[in-house]
Amino acid sequence: MASSSKYNANTVCCNSHPDAPLIEDYRAGDQICSECGLVVGDRVIDVGSEWRTFSNEKSGVDPSRVGGPENPLLGGSDLTTMIGPGRGDASFDTFGVSRYQNRRTMSSSDRALVNAFKEIGSMADRINLPRTIVDRANNLFKQVHDGRNLKGRSNDAIASACLYIACRQEGVPRTFKEICAVSKISKKEIGRCFKLILKALETSVDLITTGDFMSRFCSNLGLPNMVQRAATHIARKAVELDIVPGRSPISVAAAAIYMASQASEDKRTQKEIGDIAGAADVTIRQSYKLMYPHASKLFQADFKFAIPIEQLPQM
Repeated sequence: MASSSKYNANTVCCNSHPDAPLIEDYRAGDQICSECGLVVGDRVIDVGSEWRTFSNEKSGVDPSRVGGPENPLLGGSDLTTMIGPGRGDASFDTFGVSRYQNRRTMSSSDRALVNAFKEIGSMADRINLPRTIVDRANNLFKQVHDGRNLKGRSNDAIASACLYIACRQEGVPRTFKEICAVSKISKKEIGRCFKLILKALETSVDLITTGDFMSRFCSNLGLPNMVQRAATHIARKAVELDIVPGRSPISVAAAAIYMASQASEDKRTQKEIGDIAGAADVTIRQSYKLMYPHASKLFQADFKFAIPIEQLPQM
């Protein structure tokens, strides 16, 4: 390999023509001076792709042989060779069974993890959860699976509970009913797994508040920002004054939205709010009954009432 002393030692160039551009012969792996034809570099590694791609190619065959990225949550099974489908007679025995099985390349443990990760990703896609929550849920499932803490519980139930915990830990909680709606598992079973996972991993989640759901519920109901602010203030004051003891934050938030919407021009029924919040009409009504006598204390001072506060519906 020739190089010029007045140039950088790492620069490949011709001694006689240091400024001449070099021609790369990809077939031979040589770098050739364009002026005199001197081979100034040999065995050059081609960093380009090893195949050609045409826009009208419809064969559907992936020419890449490098595989996907390594998954740190798996035990190395994602780095093994995957055998392609056989096309000739030599690929099958006398009974027509494939001689080479990919099933043996992945352990049953990793196969269970892969199926659980797919289920978590599928559930997250249906309720528009970001990738950070999916990654946290996958890590939680991996910890539970490796610790063998929940023997006898289905992987789908554990995956649903892990997604619920991940949402709580990331500060974007979802209700059990929302997780249950995109899962194949009952709400009761997800709740059981939720408690068992927290105990097994010795972790905790922050308590949910009415503010965690308010913006999402109001947005799904198509309510303006003024009603959302009023509902948030009503729910916060109701909790501070201990008007709704023992009521879940979801039912308090739903009742606050109902009260704020009834006092404004953008009214919503209990049925509409219940469908979005996942709360029964009776549950909303019971929380609203506790809040109604104190309505004058719950609204903020600058709220613009569409009707007098005395004309709010009584239950």
